[in-house]
Amino acid sequence: MGGLEGGALVNAYPPIDEHGIVGDLQTAALVSAAGTIDWWCAPRFDSPSVFASLLDSEKGGYCSIAVDTAAGTVRQLYLPDTAILLTRFSGPDGVGEVADFMEPILDTEPTDRHRLVRVVRVVRGSLTFSLECRPRFDYGRATHTLDRADDRTAVFRSPTADLHLQTTDPIVLHPDGADVTARFTLSAGERAAVVLTTTSAGGPVSAAPTWEGIAEELDRCRHFWQTWLRSSTYRGRWRDEVNRSAITLKLLTYAPTGAPIAAATMGLPEQIGGERNWDYRYTWIRDASLSVRALMDLGFTAEAYAFRRWLRERVEAGGTVSGEPLQIMYRVDGDPRLDEVILTHLEGYQGSAPVRVGNGAADQIQLDIYGEVADALAQATDLAAITGWRTFAGLIDWLAGNWDRLDEGIWETRGGRQEFTYSRLMTWVAFDRAIKLATEQARPADLARWTTERDAVFRQIVERGWSEQRQAFVQHYATEVLDASLLLMPRMGFLSPTDPMWLSTLDAMDQELVSDSLVYRYDPEASPDGLRGTEGTFNLCSFLYVEALARTGRLQQARYAFDKMLTYANYVGLFAEEIGPSGEQLGNFPQAFTHLALITAALALDEELDRAEAEPPSTTTRSRG
Repeated sequence: MGGLEGGALVNAYPPIDEHGIVGDLQTAALVSAAGTIDWWCAPRFDSPSVFASLLDSEKGGYCSIAVDTAAGTVRQLYLPDTAILLTRFSGPDGVGEVADFMEPILDTEPTDRHRLVRVVRVVRGSLTFSLECRPRFDYGRATHTLDRADDRTAVFRSPTADLHLQTTDPIVLHPDGADVTARFTLSAGERAAVVLTTTSAGGPVSAAPTWEGIAEELDRCRHFWQTWLRSSTYRGRWRDEVNRSAITLKLLTYAPTGAPIAAATMGLPEQIGGERNWDYRYTWIRDASLSVRALMDLGFTAEAYAFRRWLRERVEAGGTVSGEPLQIMYRVDGDPRLDEVILTHLEGYQGSAPVRVGNGAADQIQLDIYGEVADALAQATDLAAITGWRTFAGLIDWLAGNWDRLDEGIWETRGGRQEFTYSRLMTWVAFDRAIKLATEQARPADLARWTTERDAVFRQIVERGWSEQRQAFVQHYATEVLDASLLLMPRMGFLSPTDPMWLSTLDAMDQELVSDSLVYRYDPEASPDGLRGTEGTFNLCSFLYVEALARTGRLQQARYAFDKMLTYANYVGLFAEEIGPSGEQLGNFPQAFTHLALITAALALDEELDRAEAEPPSTTTRSRG
């Protein structure tokens, strides 16, 4: 299948991992290795798309800058310690590159105006480029008209939003229906720019770009990212990988509210041709809490405080769709309404339908989120204020009477509610952290009741979540199936990483869930989740496995698994949600869950390796895997 009707033939669906991401902290775009922007939603991460050919090559829309010469190679890289993406073309006629970037918007107020700059230059020889801009607004549902102010300015107008396309010499735009195209040639040392600006419908046309202005934007963008990254306290063995993951988490954080999203995309499949295609452009309480903890561990305290402020507002606001005090996910502005709609006119990535916008899991009951909230808020003294403490204590009081219920669990299964062990584990965490906060800050609390419930949860998990047959903790009380979410048991302090029950559980996971160091979440055939098809190994779980191995003392095995996992990153260090049977990346991209787990795995492995190296040779027994 080719590109949009009337356009040049493009790679219909490039591999998911053949992309880099650029963003301005309110929205983000994916740029393929072919130089195509095939995903961009504006003005927010969760807004309707301007370009979405990643989900339908004919109806989704794109903006491409490609070299006319077919032969040659294409590579992508980031400028060091930045989110400035370079796509380099090399062939018999020369070497050129496209630099894509969006200057971070540091204002605390949202804006409808977002600017993506594409700088094209040739460093050797001479290359002819083709430019095509074919926006399709509102996931391809809204028609648009084309206004041409001059040969270098095109304004695409739709009922939902506008897009301004502006170029510098020598790029001259030519109309192609309601779209535009151009061909231009650059020789060594020459450059050109394409500037894309999204605005609200009917917004004023942007000022024509100048090279002086573009250079200043580029310098400010580079300075922002390199200055921000200098706040990191990480000095370990995997600095490049950890820095890239930190930048990715920052790119996926909505600056006006401090809310991190789970991924930049929607609808990318967990199995090609399957139905496990979800919208991840929202803020999951769980993912965001763990993301912020990872950034906090690296020294990025401002991001942690911003998210905890957003989280406190959710706790205080109430008013959830689910009817619970909290729901599992929200929009970046805190709106709890995420109605799930199927976009039947889109064929989906490589025919993977249905394409869903919104997320029906928002009304699920997942009791583990109360533990993640308590753990995130416990990292600092944010709850010292009387109003904040009263709200938090009321939440724990509610949990004391509601923790022992069925729920859908961490993986948002659609196969019916169960007594999930991980959900119980995190309610134990909620009581444990709340008791410590009340004691340390001398705040009023029903400590007797909280302690009673905490101990009851502990006993229940040990008695009912433990399988004598499997010699392991299991997914839920009515099954013998294992679940990789329980890799978090030692980190959350429920048991020691050297507890015999934990070591036995880890051994059982090795046999059932681990495949060449890659880890499945669970076995959907043994534990039906209400969905057809299968999925790949889950990158989050693979990194949690590394952390668990390291804390258990199996350092050689942990380091091997970690280094092997890093080989599955794409060429710019990004991960999607899963790894498929042929080593391909699957699911939404890039995935915050994966990158936060990479950070925590690196921190744990560094700490344990440092400890082992500091011990006398005769006592370094913990490194045996």
